[in-house]
Amino acid sequence: MLKQLKAQDAAFLYMETKDNLTHVTGFGIYDPATAPGGHVRFKDIIAHVESRLHASPIFKRRLVHVPFELDYPYWADDPNFDLEYHIRHAGLPKPGDWRQLCIHMARYHSMPLDMNRPPWEMYIVEGLDNVDGVPPGSFAVVTKIHHVAVDGASAMRFFSAMADSDANGTPAIDISAIETPACENPGFPRTLGRAVVNNMTSPVRMAKTIIRSSPMIVDAVKKALVTDDTDSHEIPDTRFNRDVSPHKMYDGTLFRLADFKEIRQLVPGATINDVVLAICAGGLRRYLEAHDELPEEPLVAWVPINARAKGKSGDASGNNITAMTAAIHTDIADPVARLKAIKKTTQETKEAKSGVSARLMTDISQHVPSATQVLAARLITRVGTGPRVCNLFVSNVPGPQVPMFLAGAKQVSNYGMAPLNNGMGLFIATPSYNGNMTFGVTSTREILPDIAFFVDCLDEAFDELMNATKDIKPSTQTRTRSAKKTGKVERESKVQEVRTGGAHGAS
Repeated sequence: MLKQLKAQDAAFLYMETKDNLTHVTGFGIYDPATAPGGHVRFKDIIAHVESRLHASPIFKRRLVHVPFELDYPYWADDPNFDLEYHIRHAGLPKPGDWRQLCIHMARYHSMPLDMNRPPWEMYIVEGLDNVDGVPPGSFAVVTKIHHVAVDGASAMRFFSAMADSDANGTPAIDISAIETPACENPGFPRTLGRAVVNNMTSPVRMAKTIIRSSPMIVDAVKKALVTDDTDSHEIPDTRFNRDVSPHKMYDGTLFRLADFKEIRQLVPGATINDVVLAICAGGLRRYLEAHDELPEEPLVAWVPINARAKGKSGDASGNNITAMTAAIHTDIADPVARLKAIKKTTQETKEAKSGVSARLMTDISQHVPSATQVLAARLITRVGTGPRVCNLFVSNVPGPQVPMFLAGAKQVSNYGMAPLNNGMGLFIATPSYNGNMTFGVTSTREILPDIAFFVDCLDEAFDELMNATKDIKPSTQTRTRSAKKTGKVERESKVQEVRTGGAHGAS
């Protein structure tokens, strides 16, 4: 079988530079107390992964490039695949707390993958002995996968194939019937011939896509013409719209998903995703106010949308996403009014404007010649100070809402880290798992040196919305960073510290 990269997959490959690494990193924290004997050995994890290699094509396939990038690369089975090269382990430095784990994750996320091998790695981190809300002796399973191979939805399928539904090793999904067909290396003469054909026919296929989409284009133009100019906003210039460095930063926090369901009742028709954006907006407002950097215009978030048809699993690899951009109304001080404005904006955006144009551009990009895609991607990564399209990324990926296990150990929580880009140096990933939702913040040391203070601002934005709810019990959520929760007096001292040049960071 021949399998060539789609244009959207290849874009993540071509956009990568030494400072803009385009892989995603997820890490789950596991409690070994549920495993036989109360502990999990490194070789147990290797054996577990080995038993699931057939469940995903991502494990054993590497990229084969066409000379001079005349066409998109191909996937091919790696004849030298070595599982133990892809799985490594280390101990967390003392004192084994959340801050040390964040530093460790940021450094690991900053390292590139070996693209001469299947583009994934797994890193086992032991010694999580002093993380709030996590049983002592727990370990983290950190999985790094290049974005060329997965988007948010296909990554969740990859992790589902790895997971068990109980401590006895019962697979969380039925993997008995999964077969991954062999993927052959096409060889130079064959790829060259296909490159000639693909480059000659791509303009024709692009034209057909535009013609087929013409009703969508006309409808979008009509809606744009009747839109009130007051609904449009300039995208403000912020500290997040700078070129990114290789020095990544990471921090995160955890909430109860049930509380999000309570909060959305504040605004009829609001979704969980609207609440996520409202918390991000509230945190950003607090953080930028503390630095005297809050712009008058609302910040704009880029929000990926899964474009896969519901109920169709397909190949659990590759990218099939579109996106929308939405103002998140950081200019509104009242948290409930802000949530109401966000709900209105996202609803309108999904129905008509950015969502339609993004879907159309996704369709058209499938037919862009490889050489053009290479040039465009490299221009995008280098023009960080050019026209702004957003201020930050926010990605909400729903996960399983029941306990998951790996090699007998129960998963406690799940976090995500994501790639950045020049001009867009803040990514907030919000995966949910087993009744909780985590907010994982990825940035750089230069852009967000006081990242822990920013996460405190997210915590307070959540508390502000919870306090606005009526007729519900006080929140009893357990956060992995509960020791860092701050009251009003402590926060005021931190604000003063920020304004006088102090730093409250994770490194």
